[in-house]
Amino acid sequence: MADSERAELWARVRSGDHSAIDELVVQAVEQGDIDELRLLAELGNADAVDELIQLAGEQGNIVELRRLSDLGNGTATDELIQLAAEQGNLAELQRLADAGNVPAAEVLAELLDD
Repeated sequence: MADSERAELWARVRSGDHSAIDELVVQAVEQGDIDELRLLAELGNADAVDELIQLAGEQGNIVELRRLSDLGNGTATDELIQLAAEQGNLAELQRLADAGNVPAAEVLAELLDD
């Protein structure tokens, strides 16, 4: 997408055009643009949040998943647990377990038993 097209879509977003947000979400997903999805998610777009979580998981972006999880997003927490387990990131699982996350504690225990 050309910068001028992107700027036009953002202008439409600022004027309240919800279809422009949808277009930006699609473009951000196609381009793998985490930053753009984060901006759209911060506007409260649920689709952008869902796509951000999925893309962060696909990219192995534990930092982004942790940020979303720490904001209380349960789907991000689930994805974070899965990614941490795949990466063998015991420290992340321990951090979640220490915060009272039972699934993280269970996954951590399983990994430590192996």
